[in-house]
Amino acid sequence: MKLLSAEFKNFRLLRDLKLEFSNDSNQNLTVIRAANESGKTTILHGLQWALYGMEGLPGKGAEFRLHPIDWRTDEQDLVQITATVKFEVTSHRRHRGGELRETIKRYRLVRTALEGVDKTGSQPTSTVNLFELTDIGDNPIPSPDLLINNELPPELREVFFTDGDRALSFIETDVDLSKKRERVRNAIRSLLGLGVIESAMNHVKNAEREVNKKAIKTKNIGNLNEIAASLEKMETLREEYLIDLEDAKQQFVAFDESVKEINRKILAELKKGDRETLKRDLEEINKKIEILNSQINSAQKQHSALFRSPALAKDLLQPILEPAFTMLDKLRDQGKLPSTTIPVLQECLEAEICICGEKLEIDDMGSKERREYIKKKIVDSTSADELQNIIADMYYSSKSFQDTDDTSINSWCSDFNAVANQRDGLEELHIKEGRKLRVLEKKLDSIPDNNIKELRLMLTSNNNQRDSFLAKKSRIETQLTELDEKRKEHELRRSKLLREQEKGTRILAELVITQDILKVLNNAYDRIISKELQKVSELMNEIFLEMIGADPEQGAIIQRAEISEEYDIIVFGPNNRHLNPDRDLNGASRRALTLSFILALTKVSEVEAPNVIDTPLGMTSGFVKRSILRTAVRESTQLILFLTHDEISGCEQILDQVAGTIITLTNPAHYPKMLVNNPGIEDRKVIRCDCDHRSECRLCLRHDDIQEDHLVN
Repeated sequence: MKLLSAEFKNFRLLRDLKLEFSNDSNQNLTVIRAANESGKTTILHGLQWALYGMEGLPGKGAEFRLHPIDWRTDEQDLVQITATVKFEVTSHRRHRGGELRETIKRYRLVRTALEGVDKTGSQPTSTVNLFELTDIGDNPIPSPDLLINNELPPELREVFFTDGDRALSFIETDVDLSKKRERVRNAIRSLLGLGVIESAMNHVKNAEREVNKKAIKTKNIGNLNEIAASLEKMETLREEYLIDLEDAKQQFVAFDESVKEINRKILAELKKGDRETLKRDLEEINKKIEILNSQINSAQKQHSALFRSPALAKDLLQPILEPAFTMLDKLRDQGKLPSTTIPVLQECLEAEICICGEKLEIDDMGSKERREYIKKKIVDSTSADELQNIIADMYYSSKSFQDTDDTSINSWCSDFNAVANQRDGLEELHIKEGRKLRVLEKKLDSIPDNNIKELRLMLTSNNNQRDSFLAKKSRIETQLTELDEKRKEHELRRSKLLREQEKGTRILAELVITQDILKVLNNAYDRIISKELQKVSELMNEIFLEMIGADPEQGAIIQRAEISEEYDIIVFGPNNRHLNPDRDLNGASRRALTLSFILALTKVSEVEAPNVIDTPLGMTSGFVKRSILRTAVRESTQLILFLTHDEISGCEQILDQVAGTIITLTNPAHYPKMLVNNPGIEDRKVIRCDCDHRSECRLCLRHDDIQEDHLVN
């Protein structure tokens, strides 16, 4: 899409203004030269109102007046505002034989609205009409918004229409991180066609649900209808989880950014006056307290370990166990430990001779009585021997407790005294530092400005909120994992039941088809995100470094820029250090960064669309200004720039080569302070002349121009 012309009637300062735009591929730049308060931003708003209606205006048109501010109520009650935009759309179609033919269609869009001069109440309702311009006449196009939204999607409005003075919307300071991410994500989604794939995925998911409903209604196949109904509930629950998860993520990011911002404000407040000294003292004491906490924790572990020492156990148990040790030693001296009675008696029976010398022969009748007696003794000794074994084990295992000496006890007492003294000393230091901290905090609170106290309350509240949403995020992710596992189990059971019946196999085939299509779409979506996003990131970095003249190999402060997987535009300095675009980049670099993102995204997507930019070279000068201009012209399909005289200064030779159309706008209200000649126009409106960037006429000649000429001469 290329803009051809625009005409405005009664739109704020644009009482009656017509503009033409260059669509020459060799000279694709249109320059609208205008001083401040000469209609540049008004034209930007007018174009957006023409294409998008009130949605295209700041704040979606809330409290936005359309008609000229100086219109008097005694002249008329209602004002008709009109914006007419002509544009062309190029399409390519491959015909038979492989020939690629280009078709260009031209259109005229007319948006009108009636607004009360004494504007109060609701917003005015506008009417839009679209006509295709042909050789035989103008053909009305039904539903004009469909064509406009297809060529210039509303979510890309800030890509194609950019106000440089707003610090550029993708990195501006007045929005939180989640909003910036949303803008970058929406821009990438639209230009890369991801919205179409997402719509197709939703359509296939709906088709899968319809097939599953057939399974719910199926009878005589086990509990298939129950399983299918459960899957339907799971899918609904999963969608609810995903919505809650996205909300939790955004809320966490928002509160995390708020916490960081409040911390920055607290540090900034601490730097005021004598708060700088308090800040340093507080930081130093907090560090000391952290070190003391670590040392106390270590001493506590040492203290605890001492009470698990074997030496302590021996010393404490010695008086209690001493009588038992004496008795065990006595049994040992008597030869009763370990017990040997049973083995000796058994050996006598086997040898058939008693320890006293009497015979114990089996065949001898006189030995029979003696053998029976010995066998009885063996039986009677068995239970007593088991007890002796236990006592023997106690005897040998107790030897380690009997080896206690005074040296180990004295060593333990010495270690205990050392650790206890260390703990007491550390805790005393901790108390002293804590007192110092409280004194400093009291001094801080005694400062008349209560901003610090309020910020701390806000910090506590935001910290709690952030942690709450982080916990919610983790909880939902766990629930999603569990739900997905249950869903897989149910899907397997559903497939198994469907295979058992002929009717079920038809339903199963439909499910397989929808799942296969969904898998293809998911793969395509992931591939576009990973590959195309990387292309945009790399091209953005290339354009950005060229614009600002940064060479990483020469030790430039700005090393590179990239778009992360979370859709953050990140700038890196030396040693991979993150540079915050809001605070660490100057105005020129911030403009260059956003322009680089817009141009890279447009080029990678191969979308032919205009880039309309208000004051893109503000806060720039010298090499960077000229480099931004040259690169933007080269990378854009159609570039329309609103430039002040200062922005043009130093870029005249570039404009000589690349500008196809140059228009100068003047505000007659600037006479006599800024304009040399009286334009002879009483109405407050913008007027145009055909002066280019190197010339002035009676209408646009300014005092600054005469003074500069005088200085040069």
